[in-house]
Amino acid sequence: MSGWTIGIIGGSGLYDVEGIEDGDWVDVSSPWGAPSDQCFVGRVGHVKVVFLPRHGRGHRISPSDLNVRANIDVLKRLGVTDLLAVSSVGSLVEDRPPGSFTIADQFIDRTKGRPSSFFGEGMVAHVSMADPVCPRLSALAADAAKAAGAQTDVGGTYLAMEGPQFSTRAESYLYRSWGCHIIGMTGMPEAKLAREAELPYALVGMVTDYDCWREGEEAVDVAQVIAQLSANAEKARAMVMHLLRALPEERPATPIDTCLDYALITAPHVRDPQLLAKLDAVAGRALNK
Repeated sequence: MSGWTIGIIGGSGLYDVEGIEDGDWVDVSSPWGAPSDQCFVGRVGHVKVVFLPRHGRGHRISPSDLNVRANIDVLKRLGVTDLLAVSSVGSLVEDRPPGSFTIADQFIDRTKGRPSSFFGEGMVAHVSMADPVCPRLSALAADAAKAAGAQTDVGGTYLAMEGPQFSTRAESYLYRSWGCHIIGMTGMPEAKLAREAELPYALVGMVTDYDCWREGEEAVDVAQVIAQLSANAEKARAMVMHLLRALPEERPATPIDTCLDYALITAPHVRDPQLLAKLDAVAGRALNK
């Protein structure tokens, strides 16, 4: 057992976390390209914290243009052991109103053309995504969200759409018929890549709007989203601090820590050395066994 290093990916409206001690912005290079921004590295008590603004400070990067592989890679290089993602989402159900938080436990990926794996020709791997989030970290996030005063819905299916446009009404009705609870543009392939990097992952969806499925109501627009972001971000900062302060000093291992042991399939003698070099951070533990 060892200590925690919690990675936090901040979504729309959450570009910093107050209360991190001895922190500084650091540059980390990645063989997968440039991450969204520098990482802010510090501590809260005995917990090391690494914060990365998903869209960059000032919200410079569109969901479709995020270099998610680089983001996950630099977090892994900085020693992150567990990854909390905070994302702004729309609600697809009546009882999850703007201002509420959903702790997602399932995803449907409707993104298009985004690189969704670190692996490929020359080093093939197939990780299980049956249960795409870490139950331990998700439970800790749920407790922290409740302590921060947010209506907290534990469990829910996140529909990941491509964007950057919002849904058509037909799409919104379709996603509701599939049983989805929230909709966003960034949860995938982020959750897939976190699993390939053996990072236990949890996603907190901060609801800003009702998408466009409600009869007789205006469709979502950026002005509506921005109006809700500030209140959500304050709750999110409080949630993060509650979570970090509640962690025990020792971090017990989880099966996700070693999930690549059951995923690598390419025979060692035909593995691509160039791809293996790029995988040094995310898969080095398994590849070097």
